[in-house]
Amino acid sequence: MNAPSSLPDVSPLQDPRLADCRRIFVRGFELMASIGFYDTERAHRQRIRIGIDVFVPLSASTPRNDDPGEIVDYDFIRREVTAIVHSQHFNLQETLLDRIVAMCLAHPGVRAVRACTEKPDIYPGDMTAGIEVFRFNP
Repeated sequence: MNAPSSLPDVSPLQDPRLADCRRIFVRGFELMASIGFYDTERAHRQRIRIGIDVFVPLSASTPRNDDPGEIVDYDFIRREVTAIVHSQHFNLQETLLDRIVAMCLAHPGVRAVRACTEKPDIYPGDMTAGIEVFRFNP
């Protein structure tokens, strides 16, 4: 019997479309969100943890005059993610994450986004549940 075939273990960060990019990231971003489809989750906001990497071509993120207008400012991520999280109740992390990723990809200069959400308090101990996606601008 032959062993099942598997996909090669290649990191999306090795994709040649990112070779000329700078990675801008936000880590440890926590917000209280109305998220979940169980009654116990709907009763109270819960903590979510968000991590986002945006990939921007060096040509759009290398300042020549040390001027903030020459780069993609990561503060837009914090501001826009906060607005999305507080905009409605989300039944699913997937729905919330897809909205966050779409917002990042809509920003001028962003070539790709890698993002994840975690719900750190739904299981006892240090166990978390989350999802991650990696998408390129079309």
